[in-house]
Amino acid sequence: MILKIFMLFYRILWATLLPLILLYLYMRGRKDPIYSQNIAERFGFYKSALPQNPIWVHAVSLGEVRSGIALIRAALERGDTVLVTNFTPAGRRDAEKQFAKEIATGQLAVIWVPFDMRWCHRRLIKACHPRICLPLEVEVWPAMIDTMCKAKVPLYLCNAQYGLQPMARDDRGLRVRQKIIASCAGAFVKSDVQKDRFESIGLQNIGVTGELRFDQPIPRDLTEAALTLRQAFPVPDRQVVTIASGVADEEDLYREMILSLKDKAQRRGMTAPLFVYVPRAPERFDKVGDGLEGVGLKVCRRSEAFSASTESLARLPSSWTSDIDVLLGDSLGEMYFYLSLADKVIVGGGYNERGAHNIIEPLAVGKPVFVGPYTWPIEFPFVEAEAAGIARSFANPEDMMSALLSEENTSLEKLSAFVGEHRGASARTLAGIDAIANRSE
Repeated sequence: MILKIFMLFYRILWATLLPLILLYLYMRGRKDPIYSQNIAERFGFYKSALPQNPIWVHAVSLGEVRSGIALIRAALERGDTVLVTNFTPAGRRDAEKQFAKEIATGQLAVIWVPFDMRWCHRRLIKACHPRICLPLEVEVWPAMIDTMCKAKVPLYLCNAQYGLQPMARDDRGLRVRQKIIASCAGAFVKSDVQKDRFESIGLQNIGVTGELRFDQPIPRDLTEAALTLRQAFPVPDRQVVTIASGVADEEDLYREMILSLKDKAQRRGMTAPLFVYVPRAPERFDKVGDGLEGVGLKVCRRSEAFSASTESLARLPSSWTSDIDVLLGDSLGEMYFYLSLADKVIVGGGYNERGAHNIIEPLAVGKPVFVGPYTWPIEFPFVEAEAAGIARSFANPEDMMSALLSEENTSLEKLSAFVGEHRGASARTLAGIDAIANRSE
């Protein structure tokens, strides 16, 4: 009864807010045209035919697209058709770039996810008849879940995890979100712990498939460019620390950390680390760079010092000198270059309550990971990585700085073994999809 009342309220809310949502997309489209393009897709209307009976992968934004790349490629290689839906321009751009060849042949399509209204989802079902719907991570779209259930399209949460904080929050009150999750057909989850949590709220048909991000392809051109650039450093043995996915709330903290580490190193007669700072949000690129320069740090901006081509990353620009304090990673799609430059990686987000971001990419290229105290969003695989001695959490920046300046090195063998043990989630997920299809025949 509670769920029925909520769904009625939810439908009224969408009908009420839809004009404002369209206005928002129009206004955003004045700065970034992709926001206001293909609006009809958000209502379930399509200019060209969609692939039939696809595996539907719902990847909200860039992070979800990246986590699903290996799974999608594995499905395509065995001949499946695939539909990718996105909510944000960053996700759509990357999906279209990654699968341009398959889009051209019609084996895959990239579209906007329909607005979360039942009639919009029904139009998508009619247009392509998906064999399964896979929202990546814990994306809870009530109307999508309800519509798939009524249409008998299995909807499985994929690469799913249920963090302790969201679970504790959902446990309070009417538990509407948990009831919606429990109405899904099932889930492919990251670990046995996650399986137990989803089962505790009533979800059935749960398979432990692991973390898809461990299967992500690593672009060799970016890793090789980083190696070549490291070999050409003016100071060959200079330590490099990459701050990956730095969030706005931590900008002051990391700026002070860079200043403090530079001062500590100089007082010890050491060469200060070179920091590679990659803000999570592109709109923060200039503000981060200006803030670093504002306190007297010498900043080399990737967008100004190197040409747009990936090949240029392997060559030292004329502006590169040994006294640069920070290389600002103000570009998109080159995270593996910035990570491969590093000796140690700080993953952002851990010093605010929203929690640290993904640590898998730095581990995949053999880099030890440092994060702040809030690790609940990355509980898997952080707990396992910490136990293996390849990731560490620090309650305060002072302890993190001491560890950064230490000469202690993490074993590459440990890192390689850990990543190797956790690969294979894409194959296990496809096997799970096949098992669902066999049961329905």
